Amino acid sequence: MTYIGAATSRVDGLAKVTGAAKYAAEVRPAGLVHGAVITSTIARGQLKRIDVSEVLKVKGVLDVLTHLNRPEISADDQSYKDDVAPDGSPFRPLYDDRILFDGQPIALVVAETLEVAQYAASLVQVEYDRGPHITDVHRRMKEAPALEPTDATGADAYAPPNPRGAAEKAFAAADVRHQGEYHVPIEHHNPIELFASTAVFEGNGKLTIYDKTQGVQNVQRYVSRVLKMKPEDVRIMSPFMGGGFGSGLRPQYQVILAGLAALALKRSVRVVLTRQQMYGLGYRPAMVQRIELGAKADGTLEAVMHDAVTVTSQYERFYRQETGWSGLLYRCDNAKYAHRIAPLDLVTSCDMRAPSAATGVYALECAMDELAVALGIDPLELRLKCYSDRDQHNGKPYSSKNLRECYHQGAEAFGWGKRNPEPRSMRDGSDLVGWGMATGVWEALQVPIAVRIALTSNGHAEVSCATSDIGTGTYTIMAQVTADMLGLPLENITVKLGDSTLPQSPVEGGSWIAASVANGIATTADAVRRELLGLASKMPDSPLAGLVLEEVKLADGKIVSQQDPARGISIADAMRHGGVDRIEQEKATRFAKDETQAHNVHSAVFAEVKIDEELGIIRVTRVVSAVAAGRILNPKTASSQILGGVVWGIGMALHEETLIDHGFGRVMNANIAEYHVPVNADIHDIKVIFVDEPDQSINRLGIKGLGEIGIVGVAAAIANAVYHATGTRVRDLPITLDKLDRP
Repeated sequence: MTYIGAATSRVDGLAKVTGAAKYAAEVRPAGLVHGAVITSTIARGQLKRIDVSEVLKVKGVLDVLTHLNRPEISADDQSYKDDVAPDGSPFRPLYDDRILFDGQPIALVVAETLEVAQYAASLVQVEYDRGPHITDVHRRMKEAPALEPTDATGADAYAPPNPRGAAEKAFAAADVRHQGEYHVPIEHHNPIELFASTAVFEGNGKLTIYDKTQGVQNVQRYVSRVLKMKPEDVRIMSPFMGGGFGSGLRPQYQVILAGLAALALKRSVRVVLTRQQMYGLGYRPAMVQRIELGAKADGTLEAVMHDAVTVTSQYERFYRQETGWSGLLYRCDNAKYAHRIAPLDLVTSCDMRAPSAATGVYALECAMDELAVALGIDPLELRLKCYSDRDQHNGKPYSSKNLRECYHQGAEAFGWGKRNPEPRSMRDGSDLVGWGMATGVWEALQVPIAVRIALTSNGHAEVSCATSDIGTGTYTIMAQVTADMLGLPLENITVKLGDSTLPQSPVEGGSWIAASVANGIATTADAVRRELLGLASKMPDSPLAGLVLEEVKLADGKIVSQQDPARGISIADAMRHGGVDRIEQEKATRFAKDETQAHNVHSAVFAEVKIDEELGIIRVTRVVSAVAAGRILNPKTASSQILGGVVWGIGMALHEETLIDHGFGRVMNANIAEYHVPVNADIHDIKVIFVDEPDQSINRLGIKGLGEIGIVGVAAAIANAVYHATGTRVRDLPITLDKLDRP
């Protein structure tokens, strides 16, 4: 059987549904105690006094750690930089008395039970010297510093691309022009699993920390530097993760607090953040974007100009490539970009699913819809008119781009040809019906990685890598690829991941792990096959004598000739004759940088909304997402990825918004009762189509990655459908019924 490309159920599914899978807050080492975090109630200033006298009287309280009494930590702020940290001076938990943002951890109460720790934490008395703060991006708009365009070397991949042509002149001369300002609020990740760390104090002074993270080796390096420990004395474990979406790319502060407490008390300590405290972590930055499009009367794009302002903290400069998507997707000779970042008294913003693309493409695709209306052209026709087979920034052809087929198959499945273009023209009883569409785009990325395979003579194999499975199905695809590469049944494969002692892996994010680890497995499997061939070739009268590596394959528990599968030797016989019970190989895989081609994934999203004309209630009743993303390893888990992205896109369009009281600099809806996300009743029919897109030039298995593309374009398609239904254009997310009532 061939497993790659087969719709395979999750190999870790049974462990998850039976509770056998243990998450960071579920392991129970002997002598475990619990920590409760105390956070600041001001956005900027200094700690004047922390009175813990009443806390220490509570039975069961073991200690209260503050900046005054915690174990020694690194004084060098650059020690706090992790693998994905932006420029600046990273936040240092419990380092000093400065308050940088509301919700900053200022103390940790440690007690024998969680309940005692939480109660005792409520008794801590804190006094502050409050300083002035700014948390409103609109107050920083004029003074927000601009990023310089990327230079010819591409040293800053997140800076705006260099302009091309004469965009302002072309815009002024265009037959039809569109100008619009689009707003995206701060959004928080809200994964089901809270951030948690269980620090196990080993008898030899070492730490093993079970942590919720998207990168165990990233956390291991971070913790060892901050706590001034030898790297080999810190082990990070994260075999299972209940959702990350970018929030777990960087180490969160609870891992340091748990480690500090374990070292101070010489006991195992667990620290779990509350849902409210999760809002004191990173978030999708708020964005204010201005798009200007100029076109000929026939729809040919003449000018694209995209300006953006995004939010960061006062102490770090986080930003992503927000505006470049506008100049990438559509053929246009004149383009200009600008990106400014507004430092606020908030925690640093961070990556959230499809960072920059989810927000930047939202503005672009809404603007394209508005241009189509101004031109009197069907929105799909306009996109086909402006279609480009080359990356417009550098002129490189795509290694593969089947977006035309995404448009075709998506439109056909949706029934786009039946659309009446007039706003408010389509109805279903008392509901207004709107149809909208948008394009999605993301990068096809791959990163250096190492994989170890151990094959035993009884036909079982263990494949291991330090990568994470953040719910995407990494366990399953690793098992599938290994089974195919070694010619073994899927049930004979064991997968180990999420352990910092395993072979090297970067953080899991950016949709790069599937392509990277799958090709890493193929590289290591080659080494296993080579060793097996060496053993088999030495057997008396070997049918494989004289064959080279490229001429043999592993299939059905044998090593056989590619040309004549009848010429073969069982793996067990080859290993037994060679006198080995186990073959173990570990290889690193690096991907050559292709300077001749561009690599991206694409999608076409079609959405239907039905809106109660009297109440303004919006329902997204249908979505079709057609995706071209190279070779699909597992249609079942891949479809789930796209479905999840579409659901989040619905949330982005209609529900999600972090509300800040700027007087206090505090999040007002720091819970999942008032921070609205889609629920079952909000989700109706979602159809996922995978468009065939073979691409052997990107890597040997032709894989591109799917994690991010599912959300890109969804919010725009829904916003465009809302306009089609109502005739009201809403440019600031989320789209709520009060905004539909605007004159």
